[in-house]
Amino acid sequence: MIKFYFHHTPNPMKVALFLEETGLPYEVVPLDTLKGEQHTPEYKAINPNAKAPAITDDETRVFDSNAILMYLSEKSGKLAGKPEDRAEMLSWLMFIASGLGPYSGQSVHFRHAAPEGLDYAVNRYLREAQRHYEVLDTHMEGRDFVVGDEFTIADVSAWGWIDKATVVLGEEGLTPYPNLKRWFDSIDSRPAVARARNIASDVEFKKEFDEDAKRAFFPSNYPKV
Repeated sequence: MIKFYFHHTPNPMKVALFLEETGLPYEVVPLDTLKGEQHTPEYKAINPNAKAPAITDDETRVFDSNAILMYLSEKSGKLAGKPEDRAEMLSWLMFIASGLGPYSGQSVHFRHAAPEGLDYAVNRYLREAQRHYEVLDTHMEGRDFVVGDEFTIADVSAWGWIDKATVVLGEEGLTPYPNLKRWFDSIDSRPAVARARNIASDVEFKKEFDEDAKRAFFPSNYPKV
């Protein structure tokens, strides 16, 4: 049985969508990252990077959302795309993992969490997030899916962060990116998305972003104790 270490943030939501889309059996293990549960020795034995998500599959551990998507798709044969599209699949998965996701996350951090006055960093990460959106918007012209002609883990991976466009970019969100908006609306209407959003809805995750939460979420900002 797959154990899925979960919090309602963009990267775990990718895995949530994959699991709900494919119907693979799994057990949710809530991971309250604002309480610092990702830093326990038990969890770091599963994900030494102390981030969500991670899974265990019997004796196998997998961490990082795109690695999990690749592992599960290869194991199950689901949402993996066609063999002839493999190179394109890897390219877009790495684009999301190394560009779209990190720059989106840093844009969120410097626009919403960092102290005021860091205008250079705010501009830098917002502009880079916008640039990655532009790349993907251009790619999606005349396309229904990120890779090939069917729904794959590339769509799942992109959806996780594009879902947070207004937080990443501002209230205009996807308005400047019509191809991306059309694609997102199509993916977001899938029944599995609604089910993914409902995962762990009965769990009382911490919501207050107080000093303890900041220390848990941004440990590198604080001296080691």
